[in-house]
Amino acid sequence: MSERVTTVVIGAGHAGLAASQFLSNRSIDHVVLERGEVANSWRRERWDSLRLLTPNWQCRVPGLRYEGPDPDGYMTMAEIAEFIERFAKVSGAPVRTGTNVTSVRQVDDEYQVTTTDGGIRCRAVVIASGACNQAAVPSFATAVPAPVKQLTPFEYRDPGQLPEGGVLVVGASATGVQLAAELQQSGRPVTLSVGEHVRLPRTYRGRDVLWWMDESGVWDQRYDEIDDLTRARRLPSPQLAGTPQRTTLDINALTAMGVQLVGRWAAVRDGRALFSGGLRNMFSLADLKMERLLDTFDEWAQNGLEAEVGPSERFAPTRVPESARLQLDLESGEIRTVIWATGFRPDYSWLDVPVVDAKGQLRHEGGAVVDSPGLYALGLPVLRRRKSTFIYGIEDDARDVIDHLGRYLSGSR
Repeated sequence: MSERVTTVVIGAGHAGLAASQFLSNRSIDHVVLERGEVANSWRRERWDSLRLLTPNWQCRVPGLRYEGPDPDGYMTMAEIAEFIERFAKVSGAPVRTGTNVTSVRQVDDEYQVTTTDGGIRCRAVVIASGACNQAAVPSFATAVPAPVKQLTPFEYRDPGQLPEGGVLVVGASATGVQLAAELQQSGRPVTLSVGEHVRLPRTYRGRDVLWWMDESGVWDQRYDEIDDLTRARRLPSPQLAGTPQRTTLDINALTAMGVQLVGRWAAVRDGRALFSGGLRNMFSLADLKMERLLDTFDEWAQNGLEAEVGPSERFAPTRVPESARLQLDLESGEIRTVIWATGFRPDYSWLDVPVVDAKGQLRHEGGAVVDSPGLYALGLPVLRRRKSTFIYGIEDDARDVIDHLGRYLSGSR
């Protein structure tokens, strides 16, 4: 006999806990199911030196915000895990840890949730299990010669776990540039394979660049106001790092450290990694987009903010190497390790409802899952606003989604 509850929330990270808070505010009985412990992915699936990309003052969730002595700093993984755990306690969320969801399926107009701890029948489900459950590794990784060690960001912890010798980091978004910098500084020769990327300075006109994104309203843009929503949801994370020095970590910073650049890794043939050309065009496009964004900030600052910020700035174009290699012999011993910083994807293998597209993405409209009334999502990129990806973006998203869920339960559209 299945337990009955009105709503099941899957995942006890910041998104699931925010959903729980708004469900409690509406007196909707619910349970939050977590496969590990609260903030599990922050505790178990990050490398040791990682810090949040967002400044501490931006760490806020419903009913709780950072109030420490370093608002312009960036939380370590241990600190963010503690912050989310405190959120669970303050909100009184009904979390069941160590409970793995193995299936969600529709039964009539309800859902049957099967877990390692029994079954639950409910009227609504909120999927808050995250967008980064699996590393997105290209299929040709299987052709990399066996002596070369391959790791994803889930498996990487620190440089000491790698064999001596060169490292090829694949991907130049936030994860890739941070790992390339850490490994280069550890004394290893690093080659970075660069594909599409988003370049941003860490600070602009004396303020954190994310302050500008927040205050200017760029990240409040709603999903239904974005021309190409699919592309917006698939954009790589910006080249940012949260360091005590608040330094910019972009391609220029990496090449100054000695990191070698190659183009996008396209294939493996006869033990050789083949890279595309066109770095110059890739860099020009990233630089152009950054300049346009800075122009937006400058225009906004003219509305009475000029006295509060520094003078307008512009940054040197990304330096193109005089010659970039188009292939690397992976059997020569030059490269001993490959780290796939090629993005992440969600895992919906347990979701036995036909609402996932051919690319493994949930079909939803602002968090309400298409073709399955009563099924909702939170914590996905650009779910309802551009800021949805970040912790501080969850409050507005969760409020809207649970409002929709409440109307659904009451029979209203």
